[in-house]
Formats: sequence, C-alpha cells, structure tokens
Amino acid sequence: MQVVKSIVDCVGSTTLIRLGAPSRKTGCEILAKMEFLNPGGSIKDRTALGLIRAAEKSGELRSGGTIVEGTAGNTGIGLTVIGNALGYRTVIFMPATQSQEKINALRLYGADVRLVPAVPYKNPENYVHVSERYAKELNEQQGNVFWANQFDNTANGDFHYATTGQEIWQQTDGEVDGFVFAAGTGGTLSGVGRALKEHKPATTIALSDPTGSGLYSYYAHGEFKVVGTSITEGIGNSRLTRNMATAPIDLAFQIPDEESLPWIHELLRYEGICVGGSSGVNVAGAVRLAGELGPGHTIVTMLCDYGTRYRSKLFNPQFLKEKSLPIPEWLQ
Repeated sequence: MQVVKSIVDCVGSTTLIRLGAPSRKTGCEILAKMEFLNPGGSIKDRTALGLIRAAEKSGELRSGGTIVEGTAGNTGIGLTVIGNALGYRTVIFMPATQSQEKINALRLYGADVRLVPAVPYKNPENYVHVSERYAKELNEQQGNVFWANQFDNTANGDFHYATTGQEIWQQTDGEVDGFVFAAGTGGTLSGVGRALKEHKPATTIALSDPTGSGLYSYYAHGEFKVVGTSITEGIGNSRLTRNMATAPIDLAFQIPDEESLPWIHELLRYEGICVGGSSGVNVAGAVRLAGELGPGHTIVTMLCDYGTRYRSKLFNPQFLKEKSLPIPEWLQ
C-alpha cells in the first residue's frame, strides 16, 4: 500500500505546471511549482517544516513545546498545521491588516492568534519584535518555547536548498535557464537560487518585487528606497534578512499591482488556477525575465498559495475599484 504516516510527509514534492498564456506571450516555457498543494495550502509549509526540524535537531524545541512566530499568515498556518501533527502549540503574531481569510484559517487550526498594528520593522511594536519578546518571556516562565524567526533563521533557506531547489532541477531534467521569485524572508529565493547555481552556474536568478518594498531598489541601485504601495501580502521587505543575504540575485524587477493582478485573474479565468497576490508578482516577473532572456528559454517560478485566502480583496470588484486597480469583465 502507498500510505504516508503523517500530513508532515505531504510537504513538498509539488507538481510543476506549464502556464499557457505566459508561455505563449513570451515564446518561453514558463513553468510554476504548484505550492498551494502543500497540506497547509502554501509554500510556507516548507519553511515551517524546515524551521521545526532544525529546532528539534538543535534541542531548541522538544516534545510538547510551544512555537511562537511573527508572520503575515502563511508561515503561521504552516507552523500550526505541522505543529498540530507533531504535538506543538503555536502562538502567532500578525499585522491586523492581513486578510480575514488567513486570520480565520489560523484560528480554525487552533493557533493562538495575536493581532498587532501594522508598523515598520524599525518600530519596536512591529510584529516580528513583539513575537520575539513574547517568546523570551514565555520561555522564562515555562521553558521549551521556540521562536521560529523565519526572516533571519537560515534553516529557512537551507531547507529550500535541500528540497525545493533539488525538485526543480530534477523536474526540469536540468533544463532550467532562469528562476524568478518574490521575497519576504528571502528563504525560497536564497535556497532555490543557491541550489540551481550549484547545478548550473549560468542559471539566471531574478527577484520579482512588488511596489511598496525596498528590495528592488537595493539590488538595482544599492540602497533601500520604497516607491508606491501594494495590496499584495506576505512579500516585500526593506531590510536585508540573513536568508536574503545569501540569495545569488542576478536581476531585479519592480512589479506594480496593475501588472500582477491581471495575471491572477487570467490564470483563474482561463487556466482554472486560483492563486494569491504573490503568485501574480511571480508570474509577472517570469514574463519580464523571459523578455530579458529571449524566446526559447525555460523559466521557473512559484504559485505560492490559494487565492481563496484573499477573496475579499483580489476578487472583490468593490475593493479593486476603491484601489483604482483593474477589474476583469467577468468579475464585474
């Protein structure tokens, strides 16, 4: 019988799919890993599993322990799903501006969700800092508390190097010319980038960055400068995390919502794929990279999570109208 022992064993080994419209538009093979097929519904299940396994190995997390993290939502869901399967409790701090769907999902899975104001990282009340302080306080009280620290815990990028990057290499039979991805923690971009560069140094690794983030400016001009805003959640940053610091970036693109949203709507309407905002930024970045490399190349990106987690925003005509963003005819 082909049976897995736990939901933990279902993380990773996701399907690689050809995206029809982007491929036809560019003359390249635009391929994407369907990361929403992970058990917790996003690529962050990989991050969560990598962080937990490393903590178990180091002794930071032991049986019956508590996991604390600051997250835009998906890493928290991943930590809670895997935590439930392994017997850990989770306390999740997240900005109150994140989608209600993600907040509801976390609570459904049983996480102790603490919403905090959305403030910049330099502010001590930023969700990352609040989660770190809480983890230290709780550890002093009861012990066996693990602060996951996804942004600067390099177990994040190392897990993507060992799994995601190797999967892409094997699934493409080594026929990959470029990889493009948006970054929040930088774990995926670093891990996959290092893995592909190790196999094939000529592989182009590109950052696809939404407006409202300073990463594009850093890689393009050497300084963090934020331009515009974005409704996209869970990606973008204005500091160099420890994970991002090891990402071998060759190119960087800045993607406005007006460019990424139509890809989200097109994938749903014409290819039956319902994904979130970061996936739109990734696909737009893949199209940009195809323009740089020229026709005939193979480019891989990621479809990070289900669009149902953002239904009230990405697929809400009233919300899009209020933000002066494009609304497809079929959604009106």
